[in-house]
Amino acid sequence: MKITLSSDWQTVLADEIQKTYFTELTAALEAEYQTQVCYPPTELIFSAFNTCDFKNLKVVLIGQDPYHGEGEANGLSFSVNDTVKIPPSLRNIYRELSTDLDSIFMPTSGNLEKWAKQGVLLLNASLTVRKDSPNSHKHLKWNLFTDAVIQTISDQKENIVFLLWGAFAQKKGSKIDRSKHFVLESGHPSPMSANQGKWFGNKHFSKTNAFLSSKGIPEIEWL
Repeated sequence: MKITLSSDWQTVLADEIQKTYFTELTAALEAEYQTQVCYPPTELIFSAFNTCDFKNLKVVLIGQDPYHGEGEANGLSFSVNDTVKIPPSLRNIYRELSTDLDSIFMPTSGNLEKWAKQGVLLLNASLTVRKDSPNSHKHLKWNLFTDAVIQTISDQKENIVFLLWGAFAQKKGSKIDRSKHFVLESGHPSPMSANQGKWFGNKHFSKTNAFLSSKGIPEIEWL
């Protein structure tokens, strides 16, 4: 399987993509995509990286798994293709965003590409999944790669905002150097967590922009 990873990320992750586990991962993926229906399409597997340059990186938002329904996943965590109904977690993200920024926000699309293009890395722990089977590619060692990505960002960058929503993301980001980055944690925006009062009111969007502004970094246009 050809790795369609943008040149700046290929440079940053050069050592990682030469490792044995990554070669085995790509071989396993090729077999999976030939014998199973998997998402996202192969050309979108690395969309999170190809839409968000390393040099322009400002925010990292960690998700768990791509959406596993037909036509939903577009390679960006929490994001779906334009024509897809906005999923419940993303609806809650939009609700918090609207309240946080004191705006009447009525989105018609769940495509978060606009965020990615501004420097938000929408990173899932696993970049692929089988149709209708959540976490089905967890065993392919995607976690080794995405852990390395997070560690590389933590080591090589500074003043990055990490958004860790839910216990999974918080564990995934546990080794981030908090002396040089801004880490925001809250409950997950899924209906179960949000309805238990663990999501709404976290004000992560305004807090992110306040931090970026304080460092002289252009804010994210969330809306």
